[in-house]
Amino acid sequence: MTNSGTVAAVDLGATSGRVILGHVDTTGVRMEHVARFPNGPVTLHEHDREALHWDVVELYRQVTEGLRRAFTAHPAIASIGIDSWAVDYGLLRGGRLLGLPSHYRDARHEQGVAPVHERLDATALYARNGLQHLPFNTLFQFAADPSLRLAQRALLVPDLLGYWLTGVEAAERTNASTTGVLNATTRGWDPALRAAAGLPSGLLPTLRDPGDRLGPLLPAVADAVGGTAPVTLVGSHDTASAVVAVPATDPEFAYISSGTWSLVGVELDAPVLSDAAREANCTNEGGVDGRVRFLKNVSGLWLLSESVRTWERGGDAVDLEALLAAAAAVTAPVPVFNVADDVFTAPGDMPARIAAWCGDHGLAAPASRAETVRSILESLATAYADTLDTIRSITGKDIRQVHIVGGGSQNRLLCQLTADRTGLPVLAGPVEATALGNVLVQARAVGLGGLGGASLEALRAMVARSVDPVRYSPRSAHTTPQSPPRRRMSV
Repeated sequence: MTNSGTVAAVDLGATSGRVILGHVDTTGVRMEHVARFPNGPVTLHEHDREALHWDVVELYRQVTEGLRRAFTAHPAIASIGIDSWAVDYGLLRGGRLLGLPSHYRDARHEQGVAPVHERLDATALYARNGLQHLPFNTLFQFAADPSLRLAQRALLVPDLLGYWLTGVEAAERTNASTTGVLNATTRGWDPALRAAAGLPSGLLPTLRDPGDRLGPLLPAVADAVGGTAPVTLVGSHDTASAVVAVPATDPEFAYISSGTWSLVGVELDAPVLSDAAREANCTNEGGVDGRVRFLKNVSGLWLLSESVRTWERGGDAVDLEALLAAAAAVTAPVPVFNVADDVFTAPGDMPARIAAWCGDHGLAAPASRAETVRSILESLATAYADTLDTIRSITGKDIRQVHIVGGGSQNRLLCQLTADRTGLPVLAGPVEATALGNVLVQARAVGLGGLGGASLEALRAMVARSVDPVRYSPRSAHTTPQSPPRRRMSV
């Protein structure tokens, strides 16, 4: 067993990607960024509509360039792990990609909901897959995909990149659990769900678990990146990796993985498939070591980033830190809106949509950019609090603290408002939780830092030794929004 060493984490988000070196020894983990690159939807004209896709070929180019930099900086990399966002996939025939993968925000996916529900209604679906209803869940994408009949294999995004690196086809289980085709109880592909999605025989690859070795780099890939290392499967759904890196010392915790989306939930040993869970639209997703991430998908900082993009498209430079400071100084009541309303899903003019929503619901719209930002963050914090109340009532879990990890942990106002709304202490950080969880699962698999065979709790203890979360305590009083601060929302 090796006491120390270095692994490379490829961490792909919906707006950017990173390649990060994780240096692991018995004292903790040190992260070293070697590459960062943009990622986002590509709009293509298809017949009579504009369609959103991922340029996954360019993404692969950026990943291999990042790995080249990683091997240049540290030639003795012990392992490579890949995580990304969920649900989206590429189709292969004869090992070749059949077009660019669709983006989960593409409107076409909604066409797959009715055909699936004709075969299995919402109650029957939930009893099998335990997933929150989202129109872009992979089984709905499959049902709406005209290219499916041409394909021999479907690979989720991190599995597709792993295939290009190693030549090995596999489906990592935590990400497979987001598709809606995996049975929440057996944790295997479900024949009835496959049939409901209209999947051809053999389309889905063999399931593998975090910590499994996928395979060595192909010789041509090793030549291109200037080194070689095995690819190790991690919690390839980015939230699964992020939850590994929650620095929890109290087992009664909730987490918010905060970025483009907010994943608000708790960790359980078994799925909850009750009518109450289904009616609340909670989801049961796979975690590392067979844990269950019982959570809800709540909108996230997408609302803020789209607002900033709108203002910048108008020709204004936006200083986000100054804007957040101005939002923190707002004392006038601001509207709380339903962040889960479908009107906020697609890219576009978010401030105008927020104003229109407020008008439609009898609320005064924000009067300035600072009020718009405050309204977004108050609305997110309210949704977080309501979601945790729902989860607590369904699971009976005694939540004593909330960990916010990911990019949103840097947003001081959001963290404080979350503490205020939930009435619970909030511990913010680490920012790079997803990459850190990715690194730790690899390190355990290859025996770095004395982690060989370590429990999930031991991995979290190492995170707690390596990072210093910022603590936010609930305040007894804060700015009152236009709507009741704990109004129940259908989020």
